[in-house]
Amino acid sequence: MSGAAHWEAVYGGKAAEEVSWFQPSPNLSLALIEAAGMSGQAPLIDIGGGASRLVDRLLEAGYGDVSVLDISAAALEQSRARLGAAATAVQWLQADITSAGLPGNYRLWHDRAVFHFLVDPQARAAYLERLERHLEPGGQAIIATFALDGPERCSGLPVQRYSAQTLAQTLGERFRLLESATELHATPAGVEQAFVYCRFAHATNINE
Repeated sequence: MSGAAHWEAVYGGKAAEEVSWFQPSPNLSLALIEAAGMSGQAPLIDIGGGASRLVDRLLEAGYGDVSVLDISAAALEQSRARLGAAATAVQWLQADITSAGLPGNYRLWHDRAVFHFLVDPQARAAYLERLERHLEPGGQAIIATFALDGPERCSGLPVQRYSAQTLAQTLGERFRLLESATELHATPAGVEQAFVYCRFAHATNINE
């Protein structure tokens, strides 16, 4: 089953509240976005944010240029239906980030739990090429993955686990680690999963 077909099957068979990565409120992501100090009109993109509640909270906080990308059309449709009329304020992008042609550049790049699915080095390289190309000079990236003591698989797929240090090494010298935090995420089934969240500055912002 291809990547897109796999995720369409996942979201086609479950409500957003039933998948293991569901968060009623993405508090740590929101705290790191606030720490990034972006203006309300800064262009933000949430990678793999299909059915996440993050877009709801960003709109409530007054962010006016929000894009959500997901490989699954079904996941994006769940969010559009949930937001109702407010969904028109969001740019919805149905694409695989490793092959996507993104329509613009972004001041902030957020990714909770996409990057750790990229176990193939070529897929990681394709992701990082898009991150570097589409993150504005002085922009910041917030990336969350399973921690070293997190699960080895998710949704039937293998994952690559990281520490803050190994994630920084993977992103390379064009990104500087600003801060990191760990989180024990409780799935809807009550299973705890260890995540690491990292906030990076693009190289053009290192000395500012």
